[in-house]
Amino acid sequence: MNMNKKHSQIQHSDNIDKSYREKNSWGITTSVDLRSCNPKFIRDANHIKTFTIDLCKLLNVIRMGDCQIVHYGEKKEIQGYSMVQLIDTSLISGHFAEVLNNAYLDIFSCKYHDPLEVYNFALKFFEADPTTSTLHYHFRKK
Repeated sequence: MNMNKKHSQIQHSDNIDKSYREKNSWGITTSVDLRSCNPKFIRDANHIKTFTIDLCKLLNVIRMGDCQIVHYGEKKEIQGYSMVQLIDTSLISGHFAEVLNNAYLDIFSCKYHDPLEVYNFALKFFEADPTTSTLHYHFRKK
C-alpha cells in the first residue's frame, strides 16, 4: 500500500495495523513531509537530536550509536541539517530544508510502527502546518 494523503484523509491507525498484518508484511516505510515548520526548530541541531531520541522512544526501538546531524548545502535552496539514526530494526533519516522551512523524514523498520502516530508526533514537535503536511507509508514484502 502506498499512501499520499493529507492529514484529513489519513486512515485510522487500527486500519493501517490490520492491513499490515493481513498482508504479512516484513516491514514498513513511513515518510513524513512537514511544511511550514517553526524556523527556529529546523535550524537547531539540538532540537533535531531531541526529536530523534524521543521518536526512538515512541517507536520502542534501540538507537545504534549516536544520531548523526550535519549541516550542509553549498546552494541556498538545499541548505539545512540532515540527520541519520541507525536503529536496531533499520534507520531513521531526515533533511531540514531551511529555505522552505520544511522537514522531510523517513523511517524504515522491520518492526511495525504506526505511521499516523509518527506523523502527529513530528507535526507537533516541529510545529508544522497540518493542512499542507503529508504522510506516506508503504508496506515492505517478505
